[in-house]
Amino acid sequence: MAKIKPGKGAPYARILGVGGYRPIRVVPNEVILETIDSSDEWIRSRSGIETRHWANDEETVAAMSIEASGKAIADAGISAEQIGGVIVSTVSHFKQTPAVATEIADKLGTGKAAAFDISAGCAGFGYGLTLAKGMIVEGSAEYVLVIGVERLSDLTDLEDRATAFLFGDGAGAVVVGPAQEPAIGPTVWGSEGDKSETIKQTVPWTDYRSGEVAKFPAITQEGQAVFRWAVFEMAKVAKEALDAAGITADDLDVFIPHQANERIIDSMVKTLKLPESVTVARDVRTTGNTSAASIPLAMERLLATGEAKSGDTALVIGFGAGLVYAATVVTLP
Repeated sequence: MAKIKPGKGAPYARILGVGGYRPIRVVPNEVILETIDSSDEWIRSRSGIETRHWANDEETVAAMSIEASGKAIADAGISAEQIGGVIVSTVSHFKQTPAVATEIADKLGTGKAAAFDISAGCAGFGYGLTLAKGMIVEGSAEYVLVIGVERLSDLTDLEDRATAFLFGDGAGAVVVGPAQEPAIGPTVWGSEGDKSETIKQTVPWTDYRSGEVAKFPAITQEGQAVFRWAVFEMAKVAKEALDAAGITADDLDVFIPHQANERIIDSMVKTLKLPESVTVARDVRTTGNTSAASIPLAMERLLATGEAKSGDTALVIGFGAGLVYAATVVTLP
């Protein structure tokens, strides 16, 4: 039997740069209230959301990704030609093939970088980060671009009182590269498919095409079930990620959870018993729930505003439709 030679990658990987893009149009709650029977006070008290960004026709999944990626590449201090892999996590690119990652890789000027899309909902960024880390340590790429991007306004039913106010658009990207010491911890990830009905697309595309349903497919969810699962089960996953990284809540500088709902964030902070010194991302207030884009967008904003700094230790956790989740501890770029 022939002996297969192992790859020779870097001993470890780390996030080297981050970039974000938020669409030009800012949509306040008052606009949402034009189509649902609710109030600004109710929306804020239930979700913490005050505004969100909605993309225009030119702000496509690819265009937003390219803007965010260019910033991340510049922040990392490398050139696009050095990128060996492009991973895009999204649920709102409506061309089944080819993968939007190939278009992004080409327009960025990465050459023949490996490029592919993944679909893991709001946990997608964590899944992409884990894949990128593996590629670098295995030796199949020196630098990998991980992008979370969504146009969830295209999948929002503006007449659904439970979800119309939740979703926003945007793109966040990070460059992952080689490191000489651990800077991305072990990933605690998984799925609970028995709960797949709690967050889902209303109907398959084929039903819409055939005319069986007249309304364009949208995202729907069972709010209370999702809230309970996120608060109780995801706090356990976050704790497992801390344990896997060999640290405690007292060692953290920053907490960047998926920006789904500020009430969920508050509950997780309490359950994890995070010290008051830990900076907590609350980008959801002005960006809404951007699914796979939420963690890198929140990370970018914390660093840009000075609320977090390079070298800080951060716990990141994404969770959503599937139900799926992914949590890890990282060193901020």
